[in-house]
Amino acid sequence: MSGHSTYQPKTGIERWLDARLPIVRLVHDSAISYPVPRNLNYLWTFGGILAFMLVAQIITGVILAMHYTPNASMAFNSVEHIMRDVNFGWLLRYLHSNGASMFFVAVYIHIFRGLYYGSYKAPREVLWILGVIIFLLMMATAFMGYVLPWGQMSFWGATVITNLFSALPVIGETIVTFLWGGYSVDNPTLNRFFSLHFLLPFMIAGVVGLHIWALHHVGQNNPTGVEVKDVRKDTVPFTPYATIKDLFGMVCFMLVFAWFVFYQPNFMGHADNYIPANPAATPAHIVPEWYFLPFYAILRAIPDKLGGVLAMGGAIVILAFLPWLDTSKVKSMTYRPIARQFFWMFVLVCIGLGYLGAMPADEPYVTISRILTVLYFGFFAALALIGIFEKPTQLPTSIADSVLGGSGARLAHATASEPNVKG
Repeated sequence: MSGHSTYQPKTGIERWLDARLPIVRLVHDSAISYPVPRNLNYLWTFGGILAFMLVAQIITGVILAMHYTPNASMAFNSVEHIMRDVNFGWLLRYLHSNGASMFFVAVYIHIFRGLYYGSYKAPREVLWILGVIIFLLMMATAFMGYVLPWGQMSFWGATVITNLFSALPVIGETIVTFLWGGYSVDNPTLNRFFSLHFLLPFMIAGVVGLHIWALHHVGQNNPTGVEVKDVRKDTVPFTPYATIKDLFGMVCFMLVFAWFVFYQPNFMGHADNYIPANPAATPAHIVPEWYFLPFYAILRAIPDKLGGVLAMGGAIVILAFLPWLDTSKVKSMTYRPIARQFFWMFVLVCIGLGYLGAMPADEPYVTISRILTVLYFGFFAALALIGIFEKPTQLPTSIADSVLGGSGARLAHATASEPNVKG
């Protein structure tokens, strides 16, 4: 996609470094001259937002780890110490805790954008699968981080979720014992979760590197789903076009993030987590963080424990098989009228499951959860059938035509012919 490098070292130091470690060339080719489709909208800025949030979470997490004590008798008080005694500790903690929520807001928008525009289709199957792996690692990291404050919801959330592994035949009890470090959630559990919570973000960063590598190899998808036919007509350099758009989108996102940090820092948390963990007192209603709620609703919708665990896991893993489940040759649902309706129904189903996950496990919530669970998995089955019978609307002949209209090819050709324009 990016073609041959256009980087030209200008000084002796640049030429010396480029011959030994072409890191400047890598940055130039990846973030300056890299060609991106000229029709990308602001939904594509969430990739950059996610990269920024990952770095922010790692930096704030490392600093918080310097002051946190992973001991069952001291963890809760160490969090209070961070909030009250560490310089700007309150800010670091709220940036980190709300940053996790903002991270998931961005990743869900990123996933739905990929679903709508068919970013999982060939030749981007590996790119999509790497994204699903990142999503799974994020969920594991967030769950373990939620346990660290060692409040009531942290303790009982860890107890409920880790107990789910016991439903797995043969290896279930062994996994639970390993996670607990014994026969109940206690100090060894906290130590394990702290270690893994510290390690996993760096694993995420590694997979993100592979994700970006795969993206730059196959090129970015775009709202039309039409592949780049002529680099000079269909694309623009990443800098300044995509860079400015990404920066503007990032600033808008950070304003929302800042509002939560400074005005509603506990809005997405749970009040019970300000009560120290007590194994003898079970909260009236145990709920995970909001970003787990749709999958929690699916878990509770299945009356069998093993079936619920498999359904919950399958709800995430099935995303990795989308490139083969969707049989349509057209990528973007902009040109797929039936699939587009099913997509928006799927969005509503996910929102509904999120709401039901926060409700008690009583009627009518359980029955509605079962209906929405069937609809959730039904969406993926429907894609296989829709692709066979659906008649897509007319696609544009090129990305340039989709942006510039009927005269797109002539105007883009004239623009690309100007001597000082970079392709």
